[in-house]
Amino acid sequence: MLEFFKAGGRGRALKRRAPSERGRAGVTFAARLTFEDVSRLFSDGLALDHVSIDVAPGEVLCLLGPSGCGKTTLLRIAAGVERPSSGRVLLDGHVVAGPDQFVPPEKRGVGLMFQDFALFPHLSILDNVAFGLKSLTRREATMEALAALTRVGLAHYANEYPHILSGGEQQRVALARAIAPRPSVLLMDEPFSGLNPRLRERMREETLAILRETRATCIVVTHDAEEAMRMGDRVALLRRGRVVQTGKALDLYRVPKDILAARTFSDLNEIPARIEHGIAATVLGRFPANGVAEGADAIVCVRQRGVRLLAPGEGVPARVLDARFLGDVALVEIAVQGLDAPLLARVKESDTPPLGSEIGVGIDTGAVLVFEAEEQAAANVAGLGNGACPRLPRGVLCCHSA
Repeated sequence: MLEFFKAGGRGRALKRRAPSERGRAGVTFAARLTFEDVSRLFSDGLALDHVSIDVAPGEVLCLLGPSGCGKTTLLRIAAGVERPSSGRVLLDGHVVAGPDQFVPPEKRGVGLMFQDFALFPHLSILDNVAFGLKSLTRREATMEALAALTRVGLAHYANEYPHILSGGEQQRVALARAIAPRPSVLLMDEPFSGLNPRLRERMREETLAILRETRATCIVVTHDAEEAMRMGDRVALLRRGRVVQTGKALDLYRVPKDILAARTFSDLNEIPARIEHGIAATVLGRFPANGVAEGADAIVCVRQRGVRLLAPGEGVPARVLDARFLGDVALVEIAVQGLDAPLLARVKESDTPPLGSEIGVGIDTGAVLVFEAEEQAAANVAGLGNGACPRLPRGVLCCHSA
C-alpha cells in the first residue's frame, strides 16, 4: 500500500510504486438485482417494454443489442439516474424503484462506470478515484483510492492529472473509481468502446479479473457480441426495448430464438428454401426444418465457419471468386451454381485456394439454422435501427441510415 510520509501536503507525501506492482481489489457484498416488468416511456416512444431480468449475486450479465434498444436506459434505471414509468427494481429483495418508492442513487450502493470515463480534469487522479468516498474520512478515502489505483496498476500516477493518460489508462482510472467504494452492484456502460481493438481485448481481460476479485454483481452494456460472449456469465439480448432471449452465451449461439438473434452471434450465409416433408432443400444439401411449418418459405442460415472447402469432385461443385485476408483467417467468396449470391467461407489463411480454382463445398450440419422467411421480411420492414432497408440487400446501408 502507498503510505503517507507526513500528515500534511497529501500530494507530495505519496510514495511511488513501480507500475508493475498491483494489489488485489477489495471484496464486496454482492447484491441480487431484479427488474420486474420494467417499462420506460419517453416523449418520443417506449424505450423499455415490460423488461424482467434477475441478476444473481456476483454474476456478470451482459446487455447486448443495437443502439437504441434500451440497454443504457435499463442501466440508468438500475443506478437511480432514471425512474421507471412502471414496474419495480429490487436490490436483495428491497424495492429501490417502483410506483410508491424511490431510493436515490447515493443510497443504493451501486457503482456506475460511464462510457466516456467522466474524469474531472481539475482533480488529480487520486482525487478522481476518491471522489465518491464521501462517507469516509479524508485519510480513509485516500487509502481506499490508493488501493484501487494499485489494483489497476496506476498508483504511480496518483499525483498526476487525467490529461497525461492514454485512453486505456483513463479507462483503468474510471474502473478504480467505480470499485473504490466497493459497490454491491457495478454497472458499466460500453466501457471499452473508445479503445482500439488490441487495447480493448486486454482491458476486457483485466476488467473481468478485477470483477472476479471484487465479486460484485455486474451488468455490462455492449453492442459487441464477442465482448458479451467473452465477459458475461449470461447474456440478455435486447431489441426495441424488449428482452428477446437470455442465457449463457453458448446457448444463445447454438439455439438463437430467431434469425435476428442468429445474425447477432454469427456471420451467416442466408439461402431461401421451402419446407417439404420436414426438410429444407437447397443446392448445398437437405436440412431438418427445426420446427418451421410444413410448406412454409424458410431461410437456411449457414455459418461462414461451417462452410468446408473440399477437393474438386467432392461435395457441391464451386469456384473461388475472391479471398480477403483477415489475419488468422481468410474470407473466401465462392460461386455455387443454383445460388443467386456468392457463398462466403471463413477458413485458415493457409487453406485459402487460388482465385478462379474449381473446388468442392461441404456443409457442417452443426452450423446450419433454419428460420421462417417471414421473420426476415418483418425485420427488414422494421429497420431495426441499424440501417436495414427492405429495398436493399442485407448489409447494404441506405440513405435513411445516416
